[in-house]
Parts: sequence; structure tokens; C-alpha cells
Amino acid sequence: MNTRGLLDQLLKSGQDLLQNKAGGTQNKTSAGFGGMLGGRSGGSSGLGGLLSGAGGGALAAGAMGLLLGSKKARKVGGKVAVYGGLAALGVLAYKAYGNWQAQQGTTPRHEPQTLDRLPMAQVEQHSEAILKALVAAAKADGHIDERERELIEGEFARLDNDQALAHWLHAELNKPLDPADVASAASTPEMAAEMYIASVMLVDEESFMEKSYLDELARQLKLEPGLKAELEKQVRQASV
Repeated sequence: MNTRGLLDQLLKSGQDLLQNKAGGTQNKTSAGFGGMLGGRSGGSSGLGGLLSGAGGGALAAGAMGLLLGSKKARKVGGKVAVYGGLAALGVLAYKAYGNWQAQQGTTPRHEPQTLDRLPMAQVEQHSEAILKALVAAAKADGHIDERERELIEGEFARLDNDQALAHWLHAELNKPLDPADVASAASTPEMAAEMYIASVMLVDEESFMEKSYLDELARQLKLEPGLKAELEKQVRQASV
């Protein structure tokens, strides 16, 4: 499966659309791709317009928007937009590790091997784990129904015709939400940190259900409390 390229498009999509709308009013710019999703529940014309967007960036935004849902997309649109691609998740995780280790007053045994510092074959492994975390985080509020799953799968298929990836996505979308299953994809501490950052990026912490999911995911990922707090801090700082 080639999850790396797909995930990179998804993470860049919010930034691309915000930049494309920069020529409009400030209000339009701040709305980002979340504003494009206003017609998602108001009839097929709004959704059709979203799905017929031209170019990889627009298609990726459509897939991400459907995954999030219009309400959540408006809330986190700006947050998603600051990431600018897959490597940025690794950069944030690396910074969090550095700050946490400094607070501990200990000398690290080795440099954190976040995905921005890995060979391509290992980046693919990290990418699959992060995409799994993103799909699960999007389900944390229970908003994805059968129709929406079909739309999401269709939009992802337009981005990438990889059949193995399509089958994997179908399985992930239809699984019951299980933080332990999500955490099982993390084979290294750095991967766990990146998965948690991606989840924090999407979860609405004002929602009790979503915050509870996030806390349980952190527990299943076996994140030290200090590192967990630092990862959350990095997301907040990047979102300002």
C-alpha cells in the first residue's frame, strides 16, 4: 500500500485551499476548507460541488472534509492547515521529544527516529499507522454513518486507485472504535507519538466523548504523562 503519498495530500489539503482562497476576503480565508463543507448536510448540490473539485489538493480536501464532517472541519480547519504535509508531524513529534527529555534532565540514549528522519521504507510504515489513527479519530464522535463511509471511500479512491489501500480503508472505517486496536499499530515510541499528534489534531477536546477517546488512546499508546502533555502543547502552538 502507498499510504505515504495519500496521507501527505490529506495533510496538505487544508493549507492548499486556504492559500487558494487568499485572494478573497479575510473571512473566506479563515473559513478554510471547513467553509466549503456547509452544503454537506443540506443536499446533494453542496456535496456534489465538493466532490467535483479539480486537482489533487481539492480532492484531498474533499476526502478530509468528509472524514471530519462539516462541523468538526470548521473547528479544526485552521489547525490542519498549519501542518503542510506528512513530514511536519515528525517535526512536531521530534520537538516534543526534545522538550520532554530536557525537562527530565536526562541525556537521551539515541536521537528520536521520527518520520522526518527516516528512510522511505520506514516512512511508509509510519504513514499507515498515522492514517489508521486519523480514521479512528474521525470516528470518535460517532458521526460516520453507512452513507458517509461510502462517500469517503469513493473520494479516497479518486485520490489513489490502490486496491489494497481501498480494502484497508474499508475495513478501518467499518471497525468498531477501539483505542487498543489503534495503538497496536505503533511499533516504536516515535510512531506512537506521531499517531497521538495526528489524533489530537482532529479530535474536538470540548467533546466529552472525543476527549475520553483521546485519553484512552494515550494510555494504550503507553505515553508518559510529560510526553503526552508536550505533544499536545506542540499541536496548540502550531495552531496559533
